[in-house]
Amino acid sequence: MDKLIITGGSQLSGELRISGAKNAALPVLAATLLSEEPVSIGNIPHLHDITTTMQLLGQMGIRLTIDEKMNIEVDSSSITKYEAPYDLVKTMRASILVLGPLLARFGEAHVSFPGGCAIGTRPVDIHIDSLIKMGADIRVEAGYIHAKASRLKGCKLVLDKVTVTGTENLLMAAVLAEGVTIIENAAKEPEVSDLALFLNAMGAKISGIDTDILTIEGVLKLDAKNIHYNIIPDRIEAGTYLVAAAITKGRVLLKDVRPDLLDAVIDKLREAGADISTGDDWIELNMHGKKPKAVNVRTAPYPAFPTDMQAQFTAMNSVAEGVGIITETVFENRFMHVQEMQRMGADIQLESNTAICKGINQLTGAPVMATDLRASASLVLAGLVAKGETLVDRIYHIDRGYDHIEEKLSQLGASIRRISG
Repeated sequence: MDKLIITGGSQLSGELRISGAKNAALPVLAATLLSEEPVSIGNIPHLHDITTTMQLLGQMGIRLTIDEKMNIEVDSSSITKYEAPYDLVKTMRASILVLGPLLARFGEAHVSFPGGCAIGTRPVDIHIDSLIKMGADIRVEAGYIHAKASRLKGCKLVLDKVTVTGTENLLMAAVLAEGVTIIENAAKEPEVSDLALFLNAMGAKISGIDTDILTIEGVLKLDAKNIHYNIIPDRIEAGTYLVAAAITKGRVLLKDVRPDLLDAVIDKLREAGADISTGDDWIELNMHGKKPKAVNVRTAPYPAFPTDMQAQFTAMNSVAEGVGIITETVFENRFMHVQEMQRMGADIQLESNTAICKGINQLTGAPVMATDLRASASLVLAGLVAKGETLVDRIYHIDRGYDHIEEKLSQLGASIRRISG
């Protein structure tokens, strides 16, 4: 099992290109199931979850072609199976996203309950209940969702809670449904909007993009002929490298990025003392050699501060000036990185869904274990400023969401390497 070894103390400085967004690429790959023509997708990140999704599509009989620039052409006309088996989806929650498009286009889907990070309850009840309202016949048996429908019917869906994958699944199901579907309390995350724009590019009729009310006028078929679609940049990867520069008192210039998707993160970094400039597709952060100031953070659905950046800010607060209070409102079990940071000397107290971080002068390197994707990143960040050597174990989590993190951090001057075993 691979591990990362980090020797702390380097002040990061340099330029990086940001990869495509994993959380946009996965639903877009699932949405190719809806097209009767081959679809070309660009700016795909090189990640384990992407590879798993491609294996899943390939196992269904779908033809995939990849070029040297990681553009992927997906041809679902050759599909032979409508199943997402447990052995492929057990590590990845996004696998549930094939349920909606399979059911909408082929009238049948057999999808294992998904896996993924152990960060709290993420039920699929909303997916199932909403598809039943659209006319699907669904039974849950032996860990699988078995769904059938001759043609889904458009209706009004009011989601009990904001759910990104739920919104995406229902959005894909609705584009081929008969009549009009209205999704209220829809997630407004940029990755949801990217999916909607991709579907519209293939001939779907979706309005209300970027709002919490999506209206979908069903069509008989989607035609993606001659379409090439580029995935949006990964805002969480960008945010992580911004914090990496901030925590090490350094400087970074990010290219191929969307600053407008990071407003809440940039505001908090400025509050921490960072000097930040932005352009249409770049962000520059400079700490001018100064230690960050502790900030208070409260996570909430987009456009508020993202839960996927909470762990990274916890790491920054652990060595910042003052006391920072971080409140997690999205997932109930997303402070598992705190115990590992405490092993490095961090002064963090947990009270229910709140972490109270008192900044200390320096962390101390230690063996630590990653518990989920973003926790992995936060432990790497902590290692960058720790005295001595930090060994981060179970980094298969980090490979699910960060494209060659050790190479990118090395580009900025970090002392970090990957070892096997």
